[in-house]
Amino acid sequence: MNFGRVLTAMVTPFDSNGEIDYGKTERLIHHLLQNGTDALVVAGTTGESPTLSKEEKISLLKFVVKTVNHRVPVIAGTGSNNTRESIELTKKAEMIGVDAIMLVAPYYNKPSQEGLYQHFKVIAEATTLPVMIYNIPGRTSVNIEPATIIDLSKIENIVSVKEASGNLDAMATIIRETDDNFSLYSGDDNLTLPAVAIGANGIVSVSSHIVGNEMNDMVSACQKGDMLRAQELHHYLLPSMKSIFMAPSPSPVKAALAMNGIDVGSVRLPLVPLNEQEMSLLRHELHFTQENYYAG
Repeated sequence: MNFGRVLTAMVTPFDSNGEIDYGKTERLIHHLLQNGTDALVVAGTTGESPTLSKEEKISLLKFVVKTVNHRVPVIAGTGSNNTRESIELTKKAEMIGVDAIMLVAPYYNKPSQEGLYQHFKVIAEATTLPVMIYNIPGRTSVNIEPATIIDLSKIENIVSVKEASGNLDAMATIIRETDDNFSLYSGDDNLTLPAVAIGANGIVSVSSHIVGNEMNDMVSACQKGDMLRAQELHHYLLPSMKSIFMAPSPSPVKAALAMNGIDVGSVRLPLVPLNEQEMSLLRHELHFTQENYYAG
């Protein structure tokens, strides 16, 4: 299943008291849809899901689904390291009307490959929604091996994987060994072009909050065979992509949005805002990217 080229892992806007700000959320959604986003991933890690209560996630999903109004797919982050709770949240997300769910690999409890398979299988069987698996061993301390993802792809509604292992060999194996209707998205912004070049469908991106149109142009150029243009855009975008991850996400991207006139508030503890030195570096890298992109 192809959700588009550039899927944005959306931040969750907060007000000055650290509560979800729905006015800011609406403005952010409109900004993203006008700037290259083909689908929204809501209440994922970039949305600070570890600090959102179940009630907040449900309320946020309801608001986003209503605001988007079928213009692009809305993918709900309903995964956790608790299989039963993931099933419960998935069922609520389906009732709300999301278009798909994303299930992160269970973190901290470090299941075996068989445990991972059974975890994703029973959640998928509890819903009719399309399922995207999310492999990010740097955060979960467990890697979903390609063989496990390939086996999971045979389950009817497990249709995609967000692969953030940084391992292009693993991506190539998954792409080669799964059916054509199973999609793979890079979960690392800086690997968007290499991943697409070997057959990935696109990127689940954080940087697309700021450079969504440019990233969409890059992926499109690659898929059309215009590799010189794709390479040029990759080099222009790389400083911004790297600066968006100079500190624990989503602190940098929230600061970058503010610099671009999109107020989404700060982050919740245990994350903290950027310091002055980080803000200065971020501002410099964003200006460099924009200057070179438009010059090109």
